[in-house]
Amino acid sequence: MSDDTRSATYAELAAVGPYGVRPGHALITMVEPHPGHEYAYNRWYEDDHYYAGAMAMPWMFAGRRWVATRDLQLLRSPEKSAIAQPVTAGCYLSTYWITDGRYDDHMRWTVAINKRLNRDARVYQDRTHVFTAFQDHEVTVYRDGAAGPRDVHALDHPYAGLVLEVVDAEGPEQRAELLEWLRARRLPKRLAGSPAALVTVFRPTPLPLDRMSYVKQVEGVDTRLTLLWFLEADPRDCWEAHFAGVGEELDGSGLGRLELLAPFIPTVPGTDRYVDRLR
Repeated sequence: MSDDTRSATYAELAAVGPYGVRPGHALITMVEPHPGHEYAYNRWYEDDHYYAGAMAMPWMFAGRRWVATRDLQLLRSPEKSAIAQPVTAGCYLSTYWITDGRYDDHMRWTVAINKRLNRDARVYQDRTHVFTAFQDHEVTVYRDGAAGPRDVHALDHPYAGLVLEVVDAEGPEQRAELLEWLRARRLPKRLAGSPAALVTVFRPTPLPLDRMSYVKQVEGVDTRLTLLWFLEADPRDCWEAHFAGVGEELDGSGLGRLELLAPFIPTVPGTDRYVDRLR
């Protein structure tokens, strides 16, 4: 393909299809570098993969990395998690927003570019994907109504922490009821007076059959919901007051169960800060 033809194709693609700023989809990926590879993994992700494997791709318009130091890992629940075995696994979390309606376009690009990166030895192998899924946005609930940053700003606003919560409905037929209970009752109640400014709720989508072999197929596609709580305070300072008892609350609702509740703080881009506090 000539340069002129390629440029013309880009112009055609930009002229059609959705191009709003709503985060209609997300990539949420929690990864555990293998012991002894923490610094090398972090440098690879910071210096190369965050950009070449994510932000440089079409329709992925915002991203942020988060880290769980050992003390944060020890706050996680439940002890027997369907997501992380052991529950402390997965010390790095990356979150990305994808333009609403552009999931299929982005997915075709990301599969192709990751095959190329893998072929060119630009994929770090000494890591385990603990929880990696593309997800569709369901709802965002705000603590302060119309005031404050929107979900489109969440990965750029300087939030002090994030809590990843993964819940499962009892079955596919119950997920809509669980989502409505979260939206209308549980989330507004928990947000009120809390350091969490907003919660975004997503549902996972299956990965394509031609995904990279080191990423396992998404589980719980029909039953699972993923919640991201954006905090204005360090999660260690508000964990007991605002996140204790989440599992019991879900059990008591009869609508679902907690699979993972995990706090993180933001990384400092371009640095190795916190790498020496992962173990």
